[in-house]
Amino acid sequence: MDLVVIGITAVLGLYMAWNIGANDVANSMADAVGSGALSIKNAVIAAGICEFAGAVLVGSHVTNTVRKGIVDPAFIANLPGMMEGDAAALFVLGMSAALLAAALWLNVASFAGMPVSTTHSIVGAVAGFGIIAAGFGAVNWSKMGQIVASWFISPVAGAIMGYLIFKFISKLILGNQRPARAAISVMPFIVFLLATTVTLATVHKGLKHVIKGIDWLTDTHTIILAISIGLVSAFISRIYAHRKLKDKTRLSISEQLKHVENVFVPFVVISSCSVAFAHGSNDVANAIGPLAAVAHIIRTGTVEMEVGVPLWVLVLGGTGIILGLATYGHRVMMTVGTKITEITPSRGVAADIAATITVLACTRMALPISTTHTLVGAIVGIGLARGLSGINTKVAKNIFTSWLITVPIAAIISIILFIVGRIFLFDMIKKIIMS
Repeated sequence: MDLVVIGITAVLGLYMAWNIGANDVANSMADAVGSGALSIKNAVIAAGICEFAGAVLVGSHVTNTVRKGIVDPAFIANLPGMMEGDAAALFVLGMSAALLAAALWLNVASFAGMPVSTTHSIVGAVAGFGIIAAGFGAVNWSKMGQIVASWFISPVAGAIMGYLIFKFISKLILGNQRPARAAISVMPFIVFLLATTVTLATVHKGLKHVIKGIDWLTDTHTIILAISIGLVSAFISRIYAHRKLKDKTRLSISEQLKHVENVFVPFVVISSCSVAFAHGSNDVANAIGPLAAVAHIIRTGTVEMEVGVPLWVLVLGGTGIILGLATYGHRVMMTVGTKITEITPSRGVAADIAATITVLACTRMALPISTTHTLVGAIVGIGLARGLSGINTKVAKNIFTSWLITVPIAAIISIILFIVGRIFLFDMIKKIIMS
């Protein structure tokens, strides 16, 4: 019977991972698709490989049972009148309800083409379960305050950074009287920033799960490694840009700009793939965290804040993400990539660099941040660099509204599902755990 419970929860985890692929992963490739650098088909293939590699190879093998510490299991376990097995059964029901609630909301958002935060969805769902199971005191409201703050910090910081980086590219290259020649000179600096940032993000946001305990890869050595890769990449990009543009300097400005944008194409593909890799290594926990918690409770009968993650759970999460991206990701991909503002390869590079730098900086400063919100903010920023008319304000307003309602809607759905589950399934789950 315990295998049945784990199997049902695994299906819920797979459904959640499918929705992560359909929504969050689509964001990571939106710049590449919107700029025309990749077709949707090729974007799905590239993102699928990077996401699966990030989730399975460097996804965390130890995950928080409750995302972001929103609900403390000890609080529920110490409630008056709790008998042996009650807390564990409540947590199995709560995690299952949270998974399904978050997945259902993400499914609705993806159908509407709205990019919302999967982390905020699962956090809202877990908070809803905590409130109904143990009251408002079970929820860490300071953490929830940070989540609310991230609704504003993430997009604003991303927009400012996107605006500045694209202004830099526009002033020195696109607005130059000789854009082809300017690109040959300036491109190495842009690629240096891109390669250094991508390396730092890959190590800090992904490979850190694999390299724990390796003494040589300190923060200082990571920076040296990133700068070294950045310098090598800059040198290669100088040769690449020179070969592509050296014969184009005498063309009309409009023709030169077309060739310059073509030079940016491989870089927007690389930057988008790196975002997908880092995303797979981190956000797969939104799907597998509750699943790993349920599997651990069924196996041991105990509730813990951190549990080990079996390889099959990581594979399940990675597979679900790929399926979601392939079957439904095009909706959000088109919204972010084409409906907010016009994206070219150079603008896509600017947005990806801006989002990655912002996420890294805010993470290091322990500021609340959402990758989804940051990337959308960066895209808004590159649009604002051309003036307010460069932004589709209706689409931007709809996206922001979907962000504001994500946590409360996920919480309400979770509460309803948890109440139904406690009425009909509590005794059965407790019996399985106690057996």
